[in-house]
Amino acid sequence: MKIALFPGSFDPVTKAHVDILKRSVSLFDKVVIGVGLNSNKPAFLDPETRKKMLEAVFAYEPKVEVSLYEGLTVEFCKTIGALYMIRGIRTVSDFEYEKAIAQMNHALVPEIESIFIVSKPGYSSISSTIVRDILRNNGDISQFIPKEALEFL
Repeated sequence: MKIALFPGSFDPVTKAHVDILKRSVSLFDKVVIGVGLNSNKPAFLDPETRKKMLEAVFAYEPKVEVSLYEGLTVEFCKTIGALYMIRGIRTVSDFEYEKAIAQMNHALVPEIESIFIVSKPGYSSISSTIVRDILRNNGDISQFIPKEALEFL
């Protein structure tokens, strides 16, 4: 069984995340969306809300499951039996950052491959950070967030 992990904070999930997952799900038997709990980064939404939001967004997709995890992402991959890690790339700087992480992950656990999926041009400017800023300032984020996620915000 080919299992992939799509890790992130998903704080909140955006249409860009949805696009990457939709484009990758056909490549694997199962995709686990891993909501990473990063103690260095203060969260906007609590982990359970993010998990429920992702489950609502991907309720139609039987090959997707959502899990919370802490610690090294490659260790979580081993726990769930994932040999692939999906990463979305929006910009050149994303690529440089993700390449460095992929190389470190490969040094730690060589059997786990990082799969980079380049975002569609219309999604390259959407990030959770920008969406959180709009939310904090009472702006309309509906064009950046899947409709199933809006009730959680």
